[in-house]
Amino acid sequence: MKVSTDRIITSHVGSLPRPNSIVELLRAKDAREDYDRDRFAIEVRESVVAVVHKQIDIGIDVVDDGEHSKAGFSSYVRARLGGLEPAPKDVTRPPNVSKDSLAFPGAYEDLKQMYDARSRWLGRTRAPNTMPLYCTGPMTYIGQEDVKTDIDNLRLALKDSPTREGFITALSPTNIEGYFENKYYRTQEEYLLAIADAMREEYKAITEAGFIVQIDDPRLITYYDRNPAITLEENRRFIAQHVEALNHALRGIPSEKIRFHTCYSTNMAPRVHDLELKDFVDQMLKINAAGYSIEASNPRHEHEWQVWEETKLPDGKVLIPGVISHCSYLVEHPELIAQRISRFAGVVGRERVIASNDCGFATSAAGDDLPPDIAWAKLGALVAGARLASKQLWGRA
Repeated sequence: MKVSTDRIITSHVGSLPRPNSIVELLRAKDAREDYDRDRFAIEVRESVVAVVHKQIDIGIDVVDDGEHSKAGFSSYVRARLGGLEPAPKDVTRPPNVSKDSLAFPGAYEDLKQMYDARSRWLGRTRAPNTMPLYCTGPMTYIGQEDVKTDIDNLRLALKDSPTREGFITALSPTNIEGYFENKYYRTQEEYLLAIADAMREEYKAITEAGFIVQIDDPRLITYYDRNPAITLEENRRFIAQHVEALNHALRGIPSEKIRFHTCYSTNMAPRVHDLELKDFVDQMLKINAAGYSIEASNPRHEHEWQVWEETKLPDGKVLIPGVISHCSYLVEHPELIAQRISRFAGVVGRERVIASNDCGFATSAAGDDLPPDIAWAKLGALVAGARLASKQLWGRA
């Protein structure tokens, strides 16, 4: 894993704006519907090459495929896991309820209407609130060809930039457990470990191909808000169990090939009940990863850089803090970004900071993704801010 040896290097969380031409193809693939496979392969390959080159042109140091082979960071696993079958058509998920939505019901109704209107304007279909698949048999990994294609596409896109580092995102067992209801395993613990063993194949394929794997795990910390009755102590037990399962999946993979991302989702809401960093940071640092990507720029969490004054970042680890937000149309000023970077450099060391964003910029079908021009402007500001911070920290850009 590259680190900031002589300047602050930049990356991002993974999801980048997708061209409209592939959005419906992605949605159909992830939903296991019929789609034009030949057209899909060509358009995704061309889109990955274009989005990687755009990252490089802007000046991003550690790049990915923009998740352009996936409609969303989580739904893609429906096509890569065996042991799943459709739930009965009359089965629906209960309405999403959280500590925050109970405290601010009017705000959440406004947000729903805004997302629905934006999806209609973009000509997209928001994912229905259903439980599309159950786990009804042994959980297995069947995505070997898909992950190989992801690897091949990223390698093709980087062939003219051999020194540029690439990463590929992969979903955590924690999120998959919450996504598909268990109807097969005797206990939830058995189910979680079975998911970990299945996803291990994807993690190994990515790292053995020479890329960094980023484990996406928002549910690890959103679980607290989205289960209104849970206490902090009960939540810590939940986190401990799921950290153990993730480490089980990552066993034997060198930590320097792994970075871990958690966040509070693409949620433009009050977020008063977000789990605070101080309440889970010790558990997060037990994850077998060399880098930790966290939200650190929005007004609910920007102050949490101070947590690292009291929490020792283990040797050989780096922080990948968000210094630009994914849930605001405001494009941050490079001087503000440099200030945020310098705060982290001051508490953990300049060589142990990689500048990033809070969360992904595009979820394709959800309606809450940023417009492409704003997302790219933010990444441009990120690079400019990192250069300013580097000048301040090293005396040169």
